[in-house]
Amino acid sequence: MEGIKKHSMKRRNFIKTTAALAAAAALPGCGTPSAETAAEAAPFANGFRTAHIGIGNMGFEDLKAVASHPEVKVTALCDVDSNYLKAASELFPEAKTYKDYRIMLAEMAGDVDAVFVSTPDHTHAPASMKAMEMGKPVYCQKPLTHHVSEARAMRKMAKDKGLTTQMGIQVHSFYDYKLATLLIQSGIVGKIKSVHAWSPKNWGYDGPAPEGTDPVPDTLDWNLWLGTSAERPYKAEVYHPGNWRKLVDYGCGTLGDMGVHIFDTPYNALALDVPDTITTNCRPPNGFGFPENNVVTYSFPGTAYTTEEFKWVWYDGPGAPESDVPEMKLPNGDPLPEQGAIFIGTEGTFLLPHFMQLPSKIVAGEYVDISAEIKAIEEEHALAEPVRDYASESPKHYHQFVDACMGKDEVTAPFSYAARLTETILLGTIAGRFPGQTLHWDNATARFKEEEANQYLDAPYRAF
Repeated sequence: MEGIKKHSMKRRNFIKTTAALAAAAALPGCGTPSAETAAEAAPFANGFRTAHIGIGNMGFEDLKAVASHPEVKVTALCDVDSNYLKAASELFPEAKTYKDYRIMLAEMAGDVDAVFVSTPDHTHAPASMKAMEMGKPVYCQKPLTHHVSEARAMRKMAKDKGLTTQMGIQVHSFYDYKLATLLIQSGIVGKIKSVHAWSPKNWGYDGPAPEGTDPVPDTLDWNLWLGTSAERPYKAEVYHPGNWRKLVDYGCGTLGDMGVHIFDTPYNALALDVPDTITTNCRPPNGFGFPENNVVTYSFPGTAYTTEEFKWVWYDGPGAPESDVPEMKLPNGDPLPEQGAIFIGTEGTFLLPHFMQLPSKIVAGEYVDISAEIKAIEEEHALAEPVRDYASESPKHYHQFVDACMGKDEVTAPFSYAARLTETILLGTIAGRFPGQTLHWDNATARFKEEEANQYLDAPYRAF
């Protein structure tokens, strides 16, 4: 990309890079307590102590949701923006504050029980891997990583270390999505032939890259915000605080933002793995921003819940979805939900709005009453009554993670699952660099058949 200085590190695989960064960032006090010390103290005698990396915007909401758990004691706060640190410190004045997560993890290694990562996407993996290397359970916001190589590395480390992990897809724990998963798996519309999912949100940017530079605010450490990404001059209102999702170096576009949420239930319900082929129709790449409108078509290996040949189509951007698929036309001329997914099955169609709305079954152009099926699922699986309030429902996903760390529950979106879902999403963003071309993915080797696409599976890490 023009205007960016050369990286100070050569390209290398993610695991080696992370190990090198860990060694470079090692500071006195780094490490976990000895087994003897841990055995002497009752587990969680001082509450469940949490450290938070990234506490602005969504990170602030994450912080409040986690802290609403009665056992949680917020112990450390980290952000590169001092304004965010100040706001969080006013709520949790006893927590220690940092602007560099490496220093926080080193100094607080023996004083925290889990780490929460709510940074821009490009910092998810570096921060999470650093915490997991130290044996800490990690809750990381979606999408799990910025690169496919990182997703695979995080999944492996979580497994190798036997850590409790969770990706921040809060609606995964909501009633409607649990219900929809169970209904689909019960065969309510037969085997699923295809899924069409959409969001009209626009986390893309079709304009030119900015020119020049602006003074960095005194409240922001720009070097730490960039982290392992390439060095770039600061421009006000372009990267921090709000627009990084639109940019290929830091975010994952609308697909990586809303797609993770809307893909989640179909992906989980159909027990999918990663796709075989990916084709994205969008404008030509400009090397800076994601396209504002995308149509991404995936083909997946069949599962017990799908037909042998299974296709998934994603639509995003203003006006999405634009589609002439007959099964996407609702009865009575009803409009599609603003965001959602349609499952096209061998015995009907299943509509799942996003979110906090009941699903619908459609057969031969007519709605079908499924109240009896819903009641049966609720009774069989002891589903609680739906609560149509995001503020009260959202903390459940965070609390589930805390309880799992304390041995009282199990997580439902661990990195073993989240990494595969994220990989699927990221393959779609890579295909956007080759519009109209079908890319063939080899799950076993984690490589594309099309060699030119493999350069986007990872990126060199900058020493910072």
